[in-house]
Amino acid sequence: MSILINKDTRVITQGITGKTGQFHTEKCQEYANGKNCFVAGVNPKKAGESIFGIPIYGTVKEAAAETGATVSVIYVPPAGAADAIWEACEADLDLAICITEGIPVRDMLIVRNRMKAKVAAGGKETLLLGPNCPGLITPDEIKIGIMPGHIHKKGRIGVVSRSGTLTYEAVGQLTEIGLGQSSAVGIGGDPINGLKHIDVMKMFNDDPDTDAVIMIGEIGGPDEADAARWCKEHMKKPVVGFIAGVTAPAGKRMGHAGALISGGADTADAKLAVMEECGFKVTRNPSEMGRLLKALL
Repeated sequence: MSILINKDTRVITQGITGKTGQFHTEKCQEYANGKNCFVAGVNPKKAGESIFGIPIYGTVKEAAAETGATVSVIYVPPAGAADAIWEACEADLDLAICITEGIPVRDMLIVRNRMKAKVAAGGKETLLLGPNCPGLITPDEIKIGIMPGHIHKKGRIGVVSRSGTLTYEAVGQLTEIGLGQSSAVGIGGDPINGLKHIDVMKMFNDDPDTDAVIMIGEIGGPDEADAARWCKEHMKKPVVGFIAGVTAPAGKRMGHAGALISGGADTADAKLAVMEECGFKVTRNPSEMGRLLKALL
């Protein structure tokens, strides 16, 4: 078992013919069961063609109907990426994973409101991971996104992170000490995104094959504190927590669009304090995440 995806997941690549889409689709195909998992691409101008043995369709709806795919990964450039997310929602997919960085906030606001309105009207909810995220992986089964497959190892530790690089850091440490991962999920750093820490922590809590979790956050926004408070009441598994940006000056916009701190409850120190209060084992040193987690088991 895993969360969100496994070796039987069937995936559509939106933006498969672009440079980034091509490069990462090929890498994902090469990883574990990828050859069987990546079943369709979408490009309205190249419908009927194929790439890497993957047929290209004109629309997501058509690709899903023809292949039975339930997940899409989006490498569409920023100007069209929000529309690509909405197209995945209109096709009633289970999950859309948006890798694209630099989508205008206004575009994301519009698409998120449309997604909420669709569910409120009784339509199917399509979960969104990202945008501006590395994707997710269930080791030795499937990877969807841009993470390096070789650092992952099958195991029983969940990883959820807002930072792509720190996801890889946590994963690398867990692999090195022989623990491995059940699933690793990069939720992305944009201010308006889909799945939050709390959503993924709920999934790990319910997953019988996850024994403990590393949760990595960043300065800016209330998400990590919200997740920690939920975990205090409900989480049955040990959690190691880390927040990037301890040295960041208040009021300055950082690299991630979501990482703007007002200097109050959304600083790294404030978030670490909440996590500690809620029973997390926190660290200020990212090189200790794996070792700390091993000590909790």
